[in-house]
Amino acid sequence: MPRFYENKYPDVDQLVMVQVQSIEDMGAYVKLLEYDNIEGMILLSELSRRRIRSVQKLIRVGRNEVVVVMRVDPDKGYIDLSKRRVSAEEVVKCEEQYEKGKAVDSILTQVAKKRGVSPESLYEKIAWPLHKQYGHSYEAFKASISEPEAIFNSLSLDEDTLSDLKSAIARRLTPKPVKVRADIEVKCFSYNGIDAIKRALSAGEALSTEEIPIKVRLVAPPLYVMSTTSTDKQGAIELMEKAVETIGESITKEKGDMSIKMKPKVVSETEDAELKALMEQFEVANMDVAGDDDSDEDEE
Repeated sequence: MPRFYENKYPDVDQLVMVQVQSIEDMGAYVKLLEYDNIEGMILLSELSRRRIRSVQKLIRVGRNEVVVVMRVDPDKGYIDLSKRRVSAEEVVKCEEQYEKGKAVDSILTQVAKKRGVSPESLYEKIAWPLHKQYGHSYEAFKASISEPEAIFNSLSLDEDTLSDLKSAIARRLTPKPVKVRADIEVKCFSYNGIDAIKRALSAGEALSTEEIPIKVRLVAPPLYVMSTTSTDKQGAIELMEKAVETIGESITKEKGDMSIKMKPKVVSETEDAELKALMEQFEVANMDVAGDDDSDEDEE
C-alpha cells in the first residue's frame, strides 16, 4: 500500500495505524500501514499502563493496532511508538482516519490500474494536494460528488484520468440507502382507544420529510413497526427517535401507554426478512381464525 500522506515519516504525537510483525524481548516490531509499511517499534514498557503478565494478551502478530508516535529518527530510520498512551477516543478517531485513507487508496488504485500508471503518481497529483487543501483527500472526494469542478479545477489532470476518477469516486462514495426501524407497543383501553392509537401513530408519521419518509405498520396488536429508508443514516435515526417520542406523548395524553421494544437503528436484510416472516405468520394465523369463525356459522 503506498504512502497515504506526503510526509515520508509521521510527526511526533501523531496517531498511526500499525500491523504487528513480530514480538521480541524489547517489544513489538510493526509496520506503519499509512506510511508505505515502514518499520517501527513499540517498546515493551509502552504496551500497557498496567503490569504486563502476558504480552500475547496485549498484542498479537498480524493484528492492527492504534499507536502514538513518540520519537522519529529519519537518519537511522527509527520510529518509537506507544500503545499505552492512546485513549479509547483516540483509537476511534484513528480508525476512522485509517478507513478514510483506505477508501482513497482503493479509488486511486482503481484509476491507476485503468490508466496504466502507478498509484504513487496519482497520490502526488491528486491525494496529497487535496489533503493539504481539505484536511483529508477523502473529504474532497466526497464533496466532488456534488461539486466536481470546484474540487478538481486546481489539479492538472487529463480528461481521461479525471473521468475515471469521478467514476471511481461515485462507485465508492455515493451514499447508499439504509433502512432504519423501530418496534413499539401502543395500548389504549379508553372508550375511544382505537382512535387514540390511530391519532398517535399518525402524529409520528406526520414528521416524515421527502428525504426521510416514515411508515408505521401493524405487526399484531399491540406491536407496531416504524421504518424509513434514507441515504442520511444519522438524520433518519434522529427523526425516527423524534417520531417515537411524539407517538409516546400523544398516546399518554389519551391515557394510553407506549413501550419501546427496539430503539431506532439500522437493520440488516436478515432482520428485515425476519420481520416480514413474522408478519406473514400473524397474517396466516388471523386468516385461520377467520376461517374457524366461518365454519362455526356454517355449522349453526
